[in-house]
Amino acid sequence: MDPATVSQLVTPVVTSCGLEVDRVEVVPAGRRQVVQIFLDGDGPEGRGPSLDEIADATRAISRTLDDAPAMGNRPWTLEVSSRGVSRPLTQAKHYRRNTGRLVSVTTADGELTGRIIGATDDEVTLDVAGAPRTLPVASIGKAVVQVELKRSIDDDEGQ
Repeated sequence: MDPATVSQLVTPVVTSCGLEVDRVEVVPAGRRQVVQIFLDGDGPEGRGPSLDEIADATRAISRTLDDAPAMGNRPWTLEVSSRGVSRPLTQAKHYRRNTGRLVSVTTADGELTGRIIGATDDEVTLDVAGAPRTLPVASIGKAVVQVELKRSIDDDEGQ
């Protein structure tokens, strides 16, 4: 079973759940394979899928794969999760879904760190040291969310 086949099987089911397939990986694990499906979507507040949405999609995906002859006879384990905070932001929707989060961004001019305060299809606006800075999404070579373990809840009240 290959990731492309699994993706073709589950994409309609995931779409019907209001989510999208970010990526599919099939990893050998002894005699079985682990089918890892990573989902994304706007979610109830526009900031990514909720746990309930992931759970509903997981049940639908499991039923679909259980009934699919393409899965073959080899035993497999299903793992479904969100796209994850450590994945690079590569599309405008990723910036929009991470509004309010601190990101490290690399451009041709260098690296900067700022909080996403807005995003359109073409641009992302960051708060960099208290000043807004707008960058074309196409000019960003790499952007990664910075995990903040001690961020105050009050920081989210304006979001």
